[in-house]
Amino acid sequence: MEGLLRVLLSTDFYYGSIRMSAPLILAALGGIFSERAGVLSLGLEGMMLTGALAGFLGSFYTGSPWIGLLYAAVAGGLFALVYAAACITFKANQVVAAVGLNILANGITGLIFRGAFGITQDLKQATAFQAVPIPGLSQIPVIGPILFNHLVPVYLAFLLVPAVIFVLYRTSWGLKLRSVGENPLAADTLGVKVSVMRYQGVVISGVLAALGGALLSIGFINTFIEGMTAGRGFVAFAAVIFGKWTPIGAFLSALLFGAADALQLRIQALGLPIPYQIMILFPYLLALVALVFSGRSQSPAALGSPYEKSGGS
Repeated sequence: MEGLLRVLLSTDFYYGSIRMSAPLILAALGGIFSERAGVLSLGLEGMMLTGALAGFLGSFYTGSPWIGLLYAAVAGGLFALVYAAACITFKANQVVAAVGLNILANGITGLIFRGAFGITQDLKQATAFQAVPIPGLSQIPVIGPILFNHLVPVYLAFLLVPAVIFVLYRTSWGLKLRSVGENPLAADTLGVKVSVMRYQGVVISGVLAALGGALLSIGFINTFIEGMTAGRGFVAFAAVIFGKWTPIGAFLSALLFGAADALQLRIQALGLPIPYQIMILFPYLLALVALVFSGRSQSPAALGSPYEKSGGS
C-alpha cells in the first residue's frame, strides 16, 4: 500500500499518464468525427495498427519521424476510405465491416512487416521522436516536468482538443457533419451531401487514429511489433462513448484510461504479488466498467444507420 501511495504521489506517474493518454486522445478525437457523421468507429483498432506500421516504415527508411508521421496519416486515411466505401457506398453492416477491417489490419500489417524484414526476433529500430522541453515552462517545479517535457506529437494531441471543439461547434462544416449524424434526411433536404460528409468524417477518423498508432511505434518504443496496439483502439472507442460523443468528454475519458495504463505499468515495477496479466487487463477492465456505468447517453440519432436517398444518393 505504501508503494502504491508513493506511485500516486510521484510526478513520474502523472507524466506517464499524459504520455500514455496521447495516442488514445488522437484516436478518440478521430472517433468523434466518424460517429458524429453517423458511422460507427469500431475500426479504430485497425486504423491505429496501420498507422503504427506505416509510421515505423516511413521513419525507418527515411530517417525522419516526421515523414513517418506523414506516412501514417496517409495510410490511415486510405484504410479508413475502404471502411467508408463499405459502410457508406455499399451500405454494409457497420459492425461487421469494422470487425473485418480490424482483422484485415492485423493480418496485413504482419504480412508487410515480415515481407520487409523477414521472420526475425531482432527488433528493428527506427528514428524516433525525442522529448522537447518547453523553455521556461519545463523548469516550473512539479508541473513543469509533468506537462512540458513531452514529444511534439503529445503536445499536438492535447492542442487538437480545442481545435476539434472549434471545428465541430463553431464552423458550418462541423454543423453539417453533426446534422448528417442526427438526421441525414433533413440535412439532405437542405442541400448537404450526406455521403460526402460521412466520407470526410470517416477519413479524418482514420488519419487521427493512425497518428495515435504512429505515436506508439515511433514515439514510445521506437519499433514495430505485430499487434502492438493491443486493444487501444477499442479503448479509444470506449472513450468516445464514455465521453458522450463530445470532444472534451472523449479527452477526459482518454486521460483516465491513459492514467490507468500508466498506473498498471508502475504497479508491475513495484513487484507486488499480483499476476502481471491482471495488471495488463486493468485499463481494459476500467474501459468495460466505464461503458457499463456510463449511464444513459444520447448517441447521434442516425449512428450506424446507412442512408439511402430516395431515387439514389
